[in-house]
Amino acid sequence: MKRLFYFVGILIFFSFLALAQDYGGKGRIQGIVTDEEGKPLKAVKVKLFCVKTESGFEKETDANGKWKANWIKGGTWNIDFEKVGYSTKPISIVVSELKRSPLIKVEMKKAEGLLVSDKLKEDVKKGEIFYDEGKYEEAIEVFNMIINNFPDAYIINLNIGNCYFKMEDYNRAEEYYLKVLEKDSKNSDSIIAIGNCYSNKGDNTQALEWYKKIEIDKISDPIVLYNIGIFFYNNSKFDEAVKYYKEAVDIKKDFLDGIYQLGIVHLALGNNPEALTSFENYLEYDPDSERASQVKGFIEFLKKKINE
Repeated sequence: MKRLFYFVGILIFFSFLALAQDYGGKGRIQGIVTDEEGKPLKAVKVKLFCVKTESGFEKETDANGKWKANWIKGGTWNIDFEKVGYSTKPISIVVSELKRSPLIKVEMKKAEGLLVSDKLKEDVKKGEIFYDEGKYEEAIEVFNMIINNFPDAYIINLNIGNCYFKMEDYNRAEEYYLKVLEKDSKNSDSIIAIGNCYSNKGDNTQALEWYKKIEIDKISDPIVLYNIGIFFYNNSKFDEAVKYYKEAVDIKKDFLDGIYQLGIVHLALGNNPEALTSFENYLEYDPDSERASQVKGFIEFLKKKINE
């Protein structure tokens, strides 16, 4: 029996040791990754990097496209979603250790025109391996070689831009994101990435200008709309945030995160009737969850406020 307790003690010790990373904390996040048709993507690399501690780790989506990251520090995290055959999807989020974070929903686009041969697949994979290992110069060399051999593979400039982004050379990153826009002026990934460059440089004015370049009525992806809304909200641009949240919900009526945030931003603006409508709408789709209990509290508060 003593040996059993000793063994259990060892397991607990090493469990805590594993969690004692610079990025360790009380935050918990989770998400789902799908393709453009809404089908879950398996084996997507989810690379998480804590900006505050300059450290991170990697997860992978399961057969349902889902992933989780528990016991992490609050603050800004950069997350890259990578899968061979798809354009890398970089996002930034703010993790809270005090409240539950909404489900992170990411849609990945096929890298059209790239996987035309096994050789090209190998080259893309080689570049991604260098990228994963933090060997960004080597990755850039491989990706440049791909573009030289396959000029139509302009989307690879996104990968190069992402390498420079990781190297914190935001001017060079922007240069390559712009190369994508030369071929596809409406490419939302590149536009958002450029906005992220300015955001990381602390130039929120320029960041907002780039986010605004995406014509809201031309964006059909509710996740893109939602993510832009989050940026505006985090920068106290509540009037702008409302537009993007509302458009996201108009496209996807049961988009719980969008409905919830729409209610929150209306609350921040003092638009109590609109906030009440949003929260009541939320309960139609999610009446019993933990967040639903919070929403019910908002509804009770707003009804009293409106009737005063």
